[in-house]
Amino acid sequence: MPLVETLPVGADTAQWDVWGTTARVVVTSPDKCDEAAAIVRAGLAAVDQACSRFRADCELRAACRSGRPVTVSPLLAELVEAALTAARETGGDVDPTVGAAMCGLGYDRDFAELTGRPVAPAVRVFDSPGWRSVRLRDRELTVPDGVLLDLGATAKAVAADRAAARVFAELDVGVLVALGGDLATAGPAPEGGWRVLVQDRPGDPSCTVRLPAGAALATSSTASRTWGRPGELLHHIVDPRTGRPAAPVWRTVSVAAHSCLRANTLSTAAMVRGERAPALLGRAPSRLVTPSLDVLRLGGWPSPVAPFARHSSQVRHG
Repeated sequence: MPLVETLPVGADTAQWDVWGTTARVVVTSPDKCDEAAAIVRAGLAAVDQACSRFRADCELRAACRSGRPVTVSPLLAELVEAALTAARETGGDVDPTVGAAMCGLGYDRDFAELTGRPVAPAVRVFDSPGWRSVRLRDRELTVPDGVLLDLGATAKAVAADRAAARVFAELDVGVLVALGGDLATAGPAPEGGWRVLVQDRPGDPSCTVRLPAGAALATSSTASRTWGRPGELLHHIVDPRTGRPAAPVWRTVSVAAHSCLRANTLSTAAMVRGERAPALLGRAPSRLVTPSLDVLRLGGWPSPVAPFARHSSQVRHG
């Protein structure tokens, strides 16, 4: 069951369900909250239309079926470029060509529809063709015949970054946009910064961090989006080299960065790299939680006893 948002919703906050998770928008001017929510909703709808592999009418799905160069919308070009950049920066750990592998594992519909659904016996799924097989030149996209792109590892993060930037640009207010484990901010922060409660599921270790204006945070998890049956529990982070869920060396990885896309790229790649994750993360502020709930902090991530400035608008993240 997805983690249910339990923090209070005040006049400065809007919240709703989307993409099998919770969208939460917090603004520094409560009188702009409804307008901010409308901007974010419109932006998420556009991203969904562009690249959701669960929609038969989505633009990306049509491009994947063609097998030849297709001129795509500026939005889809941006989303594909972000996915290819993440693949290049991680040496292929975050690879958008895992779509067929995801379907082979049973993740072939919106996550909310997977709950309670029986899955087929374990089978060998498709290997990823590799992100280098995809070509994007300006707005001309070429996806090899038979390759199904899945932008899920990056598109939600891009959506959060875009939504926060647009709210600030149009309304001139400080804003925080959280889409499940992907969180972006833009404009001025509240006094003392944005207070974010980092916790994946009830009972997991938690801490509260303070984000300055313009900072972002992403959490990847092997525990929150799972499906399958007893003895064969699957999760949504696929190792492109095997076509199977990444080994659960970490229960969650949280990373702070200058953009949600960058934070999500690092947190997802860390999951795939497993024990080699600390070398990848380097000095990036990161928090890694093991299946036994031990916590490893890297890059200056604060300890749970560090003091934080208080602010009435909290966000639960994870």
